Amino acid sequence: MLVNLIPAFLDVVSAEDRRAAWRHYYDTHRLVLTAYWRNYVLDPESGHAEPVIRRTLEADRADLHALLERTDVAALVEDAVAKSTAILKVDRPTDTWLMVGVGAANAGELVVQGRGIAFICLEHFTGRANPDTWGMGLPADQVPLWVAHEIAHTVRYTSPDSESELKRLVAESGGYYDYWQTGSRASLLELLINEGLAVHAAEAVVPGFDAADYFGYPKRQYHRLRQLEAFLRRAAEHDFDRRGLGLRLRYLSGGMSPAARLVQGRVLPERAGYYLGYRLAEALVAERGIAAALRAPAAAFLEADRAARGIATA
Repeated sequence: MLVNLIPAFLDVVSAEDRRAAWRHYYDTHRLVLTAYWRNYVLDPESGHAEPVIRRTLEADRADLHALLERTDVAALVEDAVAKSTAILKVDRPTDTWLMVGVGAANAGELVVQGRGIAFICLEHFTGRANPDTWGMGLPADQVPLWVAHEIAHTVRYTSPDSESELKRLVAESGGYYDYWQTGSRASLLELLINEGLAVHAAEAVVPGFDAADYFGYPKRQYHRLRQLEAFLRRAAEHDFDRRGLGLRLRYLSGGMSPAARLVQGRVLPERAGYYLGYRLAEALVAERGIAAALRAPAAAFLEADRAARGIATA
């Protein structure tokens, strides 16, 4: 189901008392917006939230209005949801939220009360970088790609047939996805496979983009990672079974310092784990198809990858 919060947000920023309108907006959608803040921004009840809210309410939204005038974004999202549902064989209730965020991730996934949620933050897809909103300036035609990417995560977390660690961790948390907790408790291999699968899913649902676009990389970074693949495999292999938030941040998070990304004397490119996870998932996706692969345990990917590369195992 599509939940379109864009009109409600625009009502907030056009209100005479924006702060009161924001409180009403937030309270109306509290369950999901609180999960968004806690997973991708910061604690919404902390003092650090107030400057973020103020900047969000005061930002210049001319680029957003221009996007909405020229593009039926809701139709783009609905079409991507329909294709994702069919190709990924979505088998649990899942919502896609179209919203304006507060400059954090351009898209993401949540599970709230057992229900999978993919969200798209439209300030990042206006085609023009906007320092007022922290908007990334991505083109609107990439919105369906990220819809598919995030829905793929919700399948892995909630499908009755999923054998992933992440599904277990979400269930143990009462049907709630917590980025920080899962980053601490899931193995590095599971986290890499999770992101790699989402890239494969986006390719399957929305073909035709440049390869770098599916990862959210600049083209130069994508080509650099291809050159570093052998090193990436060696560097990460010893940590595949380890757990720790630092591993997730090192391999999969943007904004980390070079020191935090230092492995065996080299600084990894930001979010290098998306590429490594994609390559690790490739053999099993080819063997079983993307829908079945989304539900497979992490160990199966490693076995298929090693078999495809002719590596014998005991």
